[in-house]
Amino acid sequence: MTLWDLLKPITRAMAGSKPRRPVEPRRAAVRRRAITTKPPAPPTTATAPTASAARAPRATMEEKYEAMTRDMLARHDIRVRKWRSNMSGIAWYVTYRDGRVQRLIESPRPRGPMSAAIFLHEVGHHAIGFNVYKPRCLEEYHAWQFSLREMERLGLNITPSVHKRVQRSLKYAVAKAVRRGIKEVPPELAVYLRNGTDH
Repeated sequence: MTLWDLLKPITRAMAGSKPRRPVEPRRAAVRRRAITTKPPAPPTTATAPTASAARAPRATMEEKYEAMTRDMLARHDIRVRKWRSNMSGIAWYVTYRDGRVQRLIESPRPRGPMSAAIFLHEVGHHAIGFNVYKPRCLEEYHAWQFSLREMERLGLNITPSVHKRVQRSLKYAVAKAVRRGIKEVPPELAVYLRNGTDH
């Protein structure tokens, strides 16, 4: 035993303190944060698509005429021999020895109401069939009816000039039939006989 061992209880009593426990190091507190996801914010007026932007662009009249032309030629298997520069047309067909039939037309390229009406009239001859309606003036009548029906179905403008052209064409067809000695004018065309024969 040493002198310090004898003095240690005395110094503790004088200090009036209890022996201290060794200080343990503090653990750092670990905070856990809950990860939350916010719902996406609703689109603002600046980013939301407008009704006009969502709507498909309208086809121009030129595009409508072009689409109609392609569709009619493909549907009736017709080849355009020539696009005419004037407002006239013709339709015919060629039958080959092997039985193939080539359907042909000449007409103005459809770019407006009148040229579209004439084009569809020539297509109409192939659509209704040649020599199905007799006499010839009756075939002309049905070809024009086909033209007007298709223009109406496709939403193409049928102007007063188009109606006038149809009337003049049918008056001419009836007058030609009368000159050639037709015995009886079909009932559908009687009105064009009464209204004169000018063309």
